Amino acid sequence: MSSTASGRNGTWRNWGGNVASRPAREVTPASVEELADAVRKAVADGLKVKAVGTGHSFTSIAATDGVLIRPQLLTGIRDIDREAGTVTVEAGTPLKRLNLALAREGLSLTNMGDIMEQTVSGATSTGTHGTGRESGSIAAQIKGLELVTADGSVLSCSEKENPEVFAAARIGLGALGIVTAITFAVEPIFLLTAREEPMPFDRVLAEFDELWAENEHFEFYWFPHTGSTNTKRNNRSAGPEKPVPQIQGWIEDEFLSNGAFQVAQWVGRAAPGTIPAIARISSKALSARTYTDIPYKVFTSPRRVRFVEMEYAVPRAAVAETLRELRTMVERSGLKVSFPVEVRTAPADDITLSTASGRDSAYIAVHMVKGTPYQAYFTAAERIFTAHEGRPHWGKVHTRDAEYFAGVYPRFGEFTALRDRLDPERRFQNDYLRRVLGP
Repeated sequence: MSSTASGRNGTWRNWGGNVASRPAREVTPASVEELADAVRKAVADGLKVKAVGTGHSFTSIAATDGVLIRPQLLTGIRDIDREAGTVTVEAGTPLKRLNLALAREGLSLTNMGDIMEQTVSGATSTGTHGTGRESGSIAAQIKGLELVTADGSVLSCSEKENPEVFAAARIGLGALGIVTAITFAVEPIFLLTAREEPMPFDRVLAEFDELWAENEHFEFYWFPHTGSTNTKRNNRSAGPEKPVPQIQGWIEDEFLSNGAFQVAQWVGRAAPGTIPAIARISSKALSARTYTDIPYKVFTSPRRVRFVEMEYAVPRAAVAETLRELRTMVERSGLKVSFPVEVRTAPADDITLSTASGRDSAYIAVHMVKGTPYQAYFTAAERIFTAHEGRPHWGKVHTRDAEYFAGVYPRFGEFTALRDRLDPERRFQNDYLRRVLGP
C-alpha cells in the first residue's frame, strides 16, 4: 500500500476508495513555519485548508476543493523525556514508524489500534482506538499538542496550557487547526500475552462482563450467518517472549487473514449465495493460539483486504443487547455479510468529542469489502446503533448530523464554541464538518 492514498490528475482518493476530491492545490510543507505560511496564503487566496494523512478515514473528513496539506515531511521524533515519560513527534509520523522508533528506545504506547498505517495526527484527530479495560484511545494518551490555527499562528496546549483547547483538540476533527506535533505519554516497553480462541457467540454475550473485567484488553470478531466468534485477550506478561513462529504467522496472518480472506471476498462478491457457507468455513479456519511479544506486534496486524467500515460506540452496558439486535436484523433481512463484526471496549475519557467521552463504551464495527454495495447493511445497522444513543467513529461511514451529536454529546456546545473562537471564518471547513458540527 502506498504511504498515502491518492489518485491521478489532481484527484485525491481515500484508502477505502469511497471518497474523492479535487483540491485547488497541494502543499507538502517541510517545517511548521512553511505550514503556517501555507495557511496564511490560503486565507489570502480565499481558499479553505485541510490536512490529510494516509486517507484511512471512510468519511470525507479530509476532502477539500481548497488547499490540501500533506504532512509527510513533518515526521520523526522531536523529543524524548524519560523522566516525564513522554515523547513528542511530528504530526505526519506514521504510527508504524512511531512504534518501531519507540521500541528501539525501549519504550511503548500503553494501548493502540489494530492498524498502524495512519499518521499520528490523522489517527488521533478522528478518535482511532484499540480495546482496553483501563486504557483508552490513542488520543487519550496525549499529553500535549501543537497546532497552527486559522490566522497562521502556532498554539500549544496541555492540561496546564490552554486547557480548554486541550480538552477538545485531542480529537479535533481537523476543525480547530492543523496539528503539527503531538506529545504522547509512553512507558518502558513491556510484553503482552495474546490468547486467541474461538468461542460461541451466545457464550461471549452471556459472559461479556466477566471477559471484560478479567482482561486488560478484550475483543472479539463475530462471523455473521454463524454462531461463532474469535476472541482475543491481551494481558501483560512477565515473559519470556514467545512470538508466533514465522511460518505459522505467515499462514495465519497473511494467508488466512489476508490472502484466503481476499479470495473468499471475491467469491462472495461474484456469488453472494455462497457467503453463509464461506462464513462457516472462515469462522473455523482460525484455531486457538497463544503468543507473547512486544505491544505493537500484539495489538496491530496487516490489513491488505480493502474494505469500507461503519463503527459506533454504544454504552458498554448495552453491547450484548445491541449485538443480539444486529444478529436478528442480519438473519431477517436476507443480507449476505461476508466480513466479521469487530467488538472492542474503551473506558470513559474527558475529551470533548471522544466517542468514549464521559461514558464507558463498547465499539461495534461493521465492514463490507471495497466495491460491494454496503448501504442497505450499514443503514439497518445504524438504525440499531442510534437507538442505543450510539456515537459514530468520526472517520467511519455514518449519516449523523450536528443535531444528533448535540443530543449524544453533553459537551457538544463546548466544542462548537471553541471552534467559533479559533476558526471564526471557517477556514478549516468542508462539507463533512458542516454536516457534523453545523454551519
